[in-house]
Amino acid sequence: MALTALYDLPAPAKINLFLHVVGRRADGYHLLQSAFVLIDWMDSLHLELRRDGGIGRVDLGAALPEDDLCLRAARALQQASGCHSGVQITLDKRVPWGAGLGGGSSDAATVLLGLNRLWGLHWPRQRLLEIGLTLGADVPFFIGGRNAWVEGIGEQLTPVPIEPRRYLLVKPPVAIPTQAIFSSPLLRRDTAPTTMAVFLADQDHFGVNNLQAAAAAFSAQVDEAIELLERHVGPARMTGSGSAVFACAGGNPGADDGSSDPGQVLATLPQGWIGRMCRSLEVHPLHGWAKD
Repeated sequence: MALTALYDLPAPAKINLFLHVVGRRADGYHLLQSAFVLIDWMDSLHLELRRDGGIGRVDLGAALPEDDLCLRAARALQQASGCHSGVQITLDKRVPWGAGLGGGSSDAATVLLGLNRLWGLHWPRQRLLEIGLTLGADVPFFIGGRNAWVEGIGEQLTPVPIEPRRYLLVKPPVAIPTQAIFSSPLLRRDTAPTTMAVFLADQDHFGVNNLQAAAAAFSAQVDEAIELLERHVGPARMTGSGSAVFACAGGNPGADDGSSDPGQVLATLPQGWIGRMCRSLEVHPLHGWAKD
């Protein structure tokens, strides 16, 4: 029996354990090195088949931009596959946007993975990855579905074993435009390239986020969030281009080792700030929905 709907599809966020800018291409794109880790802070999507070929979206929370990555992903797959079916997307947005957590890219990846099944395409992962890259540099990571060592402009992914961790995340209200960060004179673009082996030797203390100084200059709330986490938890840094920051809050996601008191931290957040205790994921919940 053909599918007519898929409900409660997860779209997990990610954090950058570090983010180095190691150069810049002639076309202006920045060359990066990073380690992306999936976490259990997730949006939820429902996909309902439309026979008229139309593609639409309903927001359960605050209204998103009219033409977001979800809709662009569905249209791109429809055009590439020649599928005559459409989809009604219902999005329950839980991951804050403008946070450096990859929420929009993850939503797009979940749409591609879900429609691959709902429309009966059964495409291999590589074909979905090619479409994902046209939507944004982070989308292929979520389609790949495993924690990764990331290079290039974000499109070169190598699965990497990341030790299970708990992370306390804090997102201040400010939304930082990515373009403002990458055009900032404070952005360092000449960090020496490193290797995955060096990172794996000391995952918890490796590297920095080269975007953090520019983001902190844009808004003092970034430094305020980092200082709050460092006061209560330990060393903290920004993820992506911000404004969310995180600190490791324990080595075993299944245990409370007393290394932090997340309830105390979250209770001290100023009005309008968002915080959450998250656990790292080894694999995307929908990883098996596309074959390698």
